Amino acid sequence: MEGNFEETNKLPELKLDAKQAQGFLSFFKTLPNDLRAVRFFDRKDYYTAHGENSVFIAQTYYHTTTALRQIGSGANALSSVSVSKNMFETIVRDLLLERNDHTVELYEGSGSNWRLVKAGSPGNIGSFEDVLFANNEMQDTPVVVSLFPSFQESRCVVGMAYVDLTRRVLGLAEFLDDSRFTNLESSLVAIGAKECIFPAESGKTNECKSLYESLERCGVMTTERSRQEFKGRDLESDLKRLVKGNIEPVRDLISGFELATPALGALLSFSELLSDEGNYGNFTIRRYDIGGFMRLDSAAMRALNVMESKTDANKNFSLFGLMNRTCTAGMGKRLLHMWLKQPLVDLNEITMRLDIVQCFVEEAGLRQDLRQHLKRISDVERLVRSLERRRGGLQHIIKLYQSTIRLPFIKTSLQQYTGEFSSLISKRYIKRLEALSDADHLGKFIDLVEYSVDLDQLENGEYMISSSYDATLSSLKDQKELLEQQIHELHKKTAIELDLPVDKALKLDKAAQYGHVFRITKKEEPKIRKKLTTQFLVLETRKDGVKFTNTKLKKLGDQYQSVVDDYKSCQKELVDRVVQTVASFSEVFEELAGMLSEMDVLLSFADLAASCPTPYCRPEVTSSDVGDIVLEGSRHPCVEAQDWVNFIPNDCRLVRGESWFQIITGPNMGGKSTFIRQVGVTVLMAQVGSFVPCDKASVSIRDCIFARVGAGDCQLRGVSTFMQEMLETASILKGATDKSLIIIDELGRGTSTYDGFGLAWAICEHLVQVKKAPTLFATHFHELTALAQANSEVAGNTVGVANFHVSAHIDTESRKLTMLYKVEPGACDQSFGIHVAEFANFPESVVALAREKAAELEDFSPPSIVINNEVWIRFCSVCIWFEDGNIHQYFSLKRLN
Repeated sequence: MEGNFEETNKLPELKLDAKQAQGFLSFFKTLPNDLRAVRFFDRKDYYTAHGENSVFIAQTYYHTTTALRQIGSGANALSSVSVSKNMFETIVRDLLLERNDHTVELYEGSGSNWRLVKAGSPGNIGSFEDVLFANNEMQDTPVVVSLFPSFQESRCVVGMAYVDLTRRVLGLAEFLDDSRFTNLESSLVAIGAKECIFPAESGKTNECKSLYESLERCGVMTTERSRQEFKGRDLESDLKRLVKGNIEPVRDLISGFELATPALGALLSFSELLSDEGNYGNFTIRRYDIGGFMRLDSAAMRALNVMESKTDANKNFSLFGLMNRTCTAGMGKRLLHMWLKQPLVDLNEITMRLDIVQCFVEEAGLRQDLRQHLKRISDVERLVRSLERRRGGLQHIIKLYQSTIRLPFIKTSLQQYTGEFSSLISKRYIKRLEALSDADHLGKFIDLVEYSVDLDQLENGEYMISSSYDATLSSLKDQKELLEQQIHELHKKTAIELDLPVDKALKLDKAAQYGHVFRITKKEEPKIRKKLTTQFLVLETRKDGVKFTNTKLKKLGDQYQSVVDDYKSCQKELVDRVVQTVASFSEVFEELAGMLSEMDVLLSFADLAASCPTPYCRPEVTSSDVGDIVLEGSRHPCVEAQDWVNFIPNDCRLVRGESWFQIITGPNMGGKSTFIRQVGVTVLMAQVGSFVPCDKASVSIRDCIFARVGAGDCQLRGVSTFMQEMLETASILKGATDKSLIIIDELGRGTSTYDGFGLAWAICEHLVQVKKAPTLFATHFHELTALAQANSEVAGNTVGVANFHVSAHIDTESRKLTMLYKVEPGACDQSFGIHVAEFANFPESVVALAREKAAELEDFSPPSIVINNEVWIRFCSVCIWFEDGNIHQYFSLKRLN
């Protein structure tokens, strides 16, 4: 968050007299106590905040408390801060778009009379859209979720409803979840939830603690509502008003839910959809299928750097930043946001996207033409929503018109393509464009605009209804022009009478206070002083001259102003009528917006694939039941995009029965973490429908990516690094299936060596024997590599455990360590921790002592046992709690050579 405060006198001055201050203080005391609400008060030229809000703003955005002022004195004194218009917009954008811990309220009034005019939260930003997106694109879609949980022993049935206000979509879902709420978390990530409401009483139960933690991991604002709001009694009648089309399918849909319908009832009340008639008949309702997309929890999103972060050094640090090469104003960015959170699991859909991307990659001319046309497309979704809510005007209609008249150019460019995928391009885009643009749809809209709007005035920056559109407006325009002509003729006549050059000496002005007036310079005034006093009325004398009028000019001016007022009133009525008519085209524009934003995102994928120094390849995608994950010459797309990186590609072969579970060892800084992350990112990109940074790639569709690649302390929740690591691993053990992809990095380092190794071994065996999912397990416990040998002796094994390592070279004379960043088969034969310490310039005496102690430990012979005449070393004994609740004592053994 940026906020510069250099000198306090640059802040707007807080101007309140004693009476105003007293009145405001009395009003402020009546406001309810809401620790999350940041309240602003509109003072016309600036805004103010008071009490704890003023301290928060001064410290967070001005970075100093010297910005604070006091209203009143003594015990009644109230700390205050003034905020300029630009700073107000900056603060509101941060609170509603970046943070998830505050709501915003805006009041208007004076003295002791103030009223709430706007209220917003991270999930409900509608009233502040004019502030948030006046000069900024809307890059993400805020979604509010309502939950109605029902706890049953160790499991919970979750009723969920959500509303997407930008796309005007209501969603319902009901599903069984575990104690870690893994299904809920992936659903919240997929739909992009910003705020969540649930019954107040639920938050008081012990079972709900995990629910709170799941919401917190997803960065969702939590809002408790009275349990009485969670009812579905009048839901059908409410939906009948909101949802477009026949009510019968809606009735059939909601009848299939028990817990989701109360959640939806509370959501409609919270979002106040029914209070705005602009919402009536404009929403669609659907069932949300939690298995319809690849599941990604918050840990996976962070581990794979999917979304942008404030700490990113540049846009290429995140997958979204790298892939976002969209051209449309906001629509493409929002769709890319959604796609990256909802990778596909349907092979046909993935193939369709890849076919279109391949078409755009191979046809550079087509790609460039379409991108040029899409740059002229406005944010159709937001424009239509504004018109539906009666907040739009002619400017919104003109932007829609200017976007619509680009469609023939887009269609012509697509029709010129005759390659391999021409039938797909025709079906997906050309035929749909033709259907949308015909005389009954957008053709009718274009005719309406060209007939009703005065397009000639656009060059002057004016948005006006054409006078030919309405007889009354035409008559008023004629009267206005006639009066203008009479006023100008009077001007010329008066100049002749006063013997003054027209416009040079005698000017005709229009003053706000007096209307039409004559003006002469003070230098000319002595020449006509006598006539001025006898034939005219002098209105005022200022430095810029003398203003005067006469009876004729006054009469004509009054008539002109009356006609102008009538003309403006008629214009407004006609604009409202045209807006209402254009709003009836909303379904057509919604389909158009969906098609253009899809084309925009797929063009962005193609542009990225073709423009990288090392081009991307099209992945071969197979269903989840067959095929392997084989990546040849794989690279991390974000890392290789950094200017200072010369990336070394690696192969990854996750093959069923051979290397489906890979244990990767090697030194710190050797590239283990980057390697396992790039595999996850590549699989995600492939299922989004993008080309991937490989020489050749084959991907078996995964239903979920679980990633545990380093956990930070969650001190505010009292969770240590190790506990956070265990919680994330528990989610993997409970939620993974054989169709998932699991990525684990350095598990077990937050506790003792023996306990950590025991946990790592037990978790690996559980994943191999129970989950059987493809897994990349990077570790410093070299003893884990024995799992490959132990697993190979298990009869009927279908997973296949293989060892890999990142290579490094040590010069025998200088003992210098060189990272080679290549992933090669086999286990790492030694640890490089002390060499890395040398890299960090440890004192030589410390390094020497470290080598001495390491040698002593390596020579230490732990107790041994004999099994089948073979000698085994017992490394550790550790107790593991599995998800079934049973305690298992696990012995880790290693056979001596």
